[in-house]
Amino acid sequence: MPIVSSADDEKRLAAEAAAELVESGMTVGLGTGSTVAHLLPAIARRGLERIRCVATSVATEEQARELGIPVEDFDSLTRLDIAIDGTDEVTPDGWLIKGGGGAHLREKVVAAAAERFIVIGDSSKPVDALRGPVPLELFGFGAASTLERLGADVELRDAPRSPDGGVIADYRGPGLDDPASLAARLEADPGVAAHGLFPPDMVSAVFVARGDAVDRTSFS
Repeated sequence: MPIVSSADDEKRLAAEAAAELVESGMTVGLGTGSTVAHLLPAIARRGLERIRCVATSVATEEQARELGIPVEDFDSLTRLDIAIDGTDEVTPDGWLIKGGGGAHLREKVVAAAAERFIVIGDSSKPVDALRGPVPLELFGFGAASTLERLGADVELRDAPRSPDGGVIADYRGPGLDDPASLAARLEADPGVAAHGLFPPDMVSAVFVARGDAVDRTSFS
């Protein structure tokens, strides 16, 4: 068998491994991004029955429906059996940076609602320490004031507003060596709707494809 080497092939392998965790009758949270783009057809090919899905972005919702995966608004479900999403970075102890696609608020809400949150990625995603930047979603109301308080470490991103009307920005300052403290500092500002730091206690397992194999690391 030839060795799989491209990042895209590794993303597909990790996504297909995670798709095997989805079973008929489950409630499922679908993430956003290039790795999830491989997850959706892998789930569709399984021909599962009675699954109920929520999507973290319009792009995911549209792709899922094109593949025949049912997607509903996240207003009638209070818990999800499983959520599967990609990541921008993951450390050995399970800290994540997510939100390169600007969907981190919805991604975090869905992850928090899931009994199991499975993170998938290629071999470029694991890092010894977080590098950043940390994506932010700011409330549109008073965004200029919020940016003034956050200071020069935060830059507006040239990106559309989120589906919830939030302004997307990136934190590029110090503090990533202590992500728990940085997360608390960002959360303390009332203008910050969400940041892209995801703590280890939110993560159930990380599936990372390396070559033609998938490494699975459990955290909770």
